[in-house]
Amino acid sequence: MGVNNLTYSGTGLALTEQFEGLSLSAYQDQVGVWTIGYGHTGSDVTPDLTITQAQAEQLLQQDVASACDCVNNNVAVQLSQDQFDALVDFVFNLGAGAFKGSTLLRELNAGNFAGAAAQFEVWSHADGVVVAGLLRRRQAERALFEQGAAATQTS
Repeated sequence: MGVNNLTYSGTGLALTEQFEGLSLSAYQDQVGVWTIGYGHTGSDVTPDLTITQAQAEQLLQQDVASACDCVNNNVAVQLSQDQFDALVDFVFNLGAGAFKGSTLLRELNAGNFAGAAAQFEVWSHADGVVVAGLLRRRQAERALFEQGAAATQTS
């Protein structure tokens, strides 16, 4: 179904690193999920886990690759690099399942780029409450997405 075969740019990676931050020791995020490195989660993250900077970078690359695959395989419209980067950060943070079932993806695949952009901020809650950091992240993703849409329209 996907029509894109893009890779994550330095701009996208910087966005992910900025919002995830780096922790070489495992911690519980706002909803209690054990996390390490640049936002890595999974059964391999345990409460007493400590990793190196190199391991954090490797986990980030693996997690980003998975998010890239999700966007490339599920978006049925042509994307600009900025749009792709915004969506990969979104998937990195929320997970492929949330993205695949989202109104954002439905609007995007219908060619409604403005409608898709409006959906980013819907995903700024944790346990039903707006989280300032998530809202800032969604606003940054939306701005990057809209910047890519504007660039596509003017070229």
